[in-house]
Amino acid sequence: MFVEAIVMVPDDFLQVCLVNTGAGTPFISGLDLRPLKSKLYPQVTAAQGLTLVERINFGPTNESLIVRYPDDPHDRIWFTWVDTVTWAEISTTQTVQTIEEDLFQAPSAVLQTAITPRNVSGNILLTWSSKPTPMDPSPGYIFILHFAELQALPAKAVRELRINVNDKPWFNFDYTFAPVYSYDLPFYRSQPFQYSSYNLSIEATSNATLPPFINAAEVFTVFPTTNLGTDSQDVSAIMAIKAKYQVKKNWMGDPCAPKTMAWDRLTCSYGAVGSHPRITNLSLSSSGLNGDISSSFTNLMAVQYLDLSGNQLNGSIPSGLLKRIQDGSLDLRYGNNPNLCTGGNSCQLHAKKNSKLALYIAVPAVLLVVIVSGTILLICLLKPKKQDTKKGSMHNSITHHPMRRATSTATVRCNVLRAATSHTKELEKITDNFQRVLGRGGFGYVYDGSLEDGTQVAVKLRSHTSNQGVKEFLAEVLSFILLVVSGF
Repeated sequence: MFVEAIVMVPDDFLQVCLVNTGAGTPFISGLDLRPLKSKLYPQVTAAQGLTLVERINFGPTNESLIVRYPDDPHDRIWFTWVDTVTWAEISTTQTVQTIEEDLFQAPSAVLQTAITPRNVSGNILLTWSSKPTPMDPSPGYIFILHFAELQALPAKAVRELRINVNDKPWFNFDYTFAPVYSYDLPFYRSQPFQYSSYNLSIEATSNATLPPFINAAEVFTVFPTTNLGTDSQDVSAIMAIKAKYQVKKNWMGDPCAPKTMAWDRLTCSYGAVGSHPRITNLSLSSSGLNGDISSSFTNLMAVQYLDLSGNQLNGSIPSGLLKRIQDGSLDLRYGNNPNLCTGGNSCQLHAKKNSKLALYIAVPAVLLVVIVSGTILLICLLKPKKQDTKKGSMHNSITHHPMRRATSTATVRCNVLRAATSHTKELEKITDNFQRVLGRGGFGYVYDGSLEDGTQVAVKLRSHTSNQGVKEFLAEVLSFILLVVSGF
């Protein structure tokens, strides 16, 4: 069997979900999608879709004949229907055209045949029975009837039709029409009928000299689509997150819809009818996430609680998340990620990378430490000479003009020492575990610290995420040494 549905897709994606309605475990063997022109089937709206009940091609005597829409190998099939005892067949080999604003595009091969009563005074009666389901106890039905005159009528011949449903006029008022030769005239209405059974009667009016006929018919049930899928931006973001971290949870179909089948460890908000659900809570704690924090988390604009704790995340927290944390719109949990930078002013870096460098700048004296491959410390100490009080202290001079030093007022001592393996701990001790940030440059953060003798220093630590290389960093260090020694 196959099921055909026509729906309006407001976004650039479509989620198809099969649900067990009590008839057994759902399964699917194939899925075909065919885009239709937006003007086709005007009964389909953002709030309403159509499910095919039957599509009938009246008239062919060959009951095995199946006609498909042009360039449409998989769906919109027209099945033949004829009772040669009751009905006479009308046919033509001439192409049947459609009007310029044709809303249904029935194939010409379907419209080239029709049935008519053998009794000139007879009517055409089509019957359907409503089929309620637990999910739709009172289904509505849409009927689309196709009429194309296939005979060039004599001058005095009249073909005029009237259509009733359960003995009531089709449009709730008496309406008659005359089919057009070699042109399809679709007969439909936008609102569905809702009866337990249907007797659709096609009759000739009292003015007609010819019996009624019909070429083809389509029957659909109506289903609501007001339970819209998740907001498209949220879907794009969560799909990117799923792909990046290869999430193995039960994440299939639409994240929030149907409501009873929302994704695991994800909470959605459901607003007014016609509004898209939004993802508001997301818990991915202890989910085996590796790598940096995806920027796609920032695109979940409605998320108020995000738990990323207990994973192996590294790098820095995206600025978009930091901003939302600061304005109070997001509660972010990120503990137990040992390699994660925890904010713009605090980043735990490890000494595992050989390219890591550290710079100490002391005021009033200057202590410069360069760690290259973790093996050599170059320590240069610039000490001020004493001056008499009339000229002012060197301490005051350096404090206010730190770069204006003359070599005549300073001596330089450089000692090359073997680096201790505990240099990272030494840096943490000097900076009190990098507690206070003085600023930031192209190579990383500058931290406030003090030596054992109480001398205040500024510690510049090269970040492993810096875009600047080791060579550039060393060039900056050497330039600084030359400036100090030259007394600039």
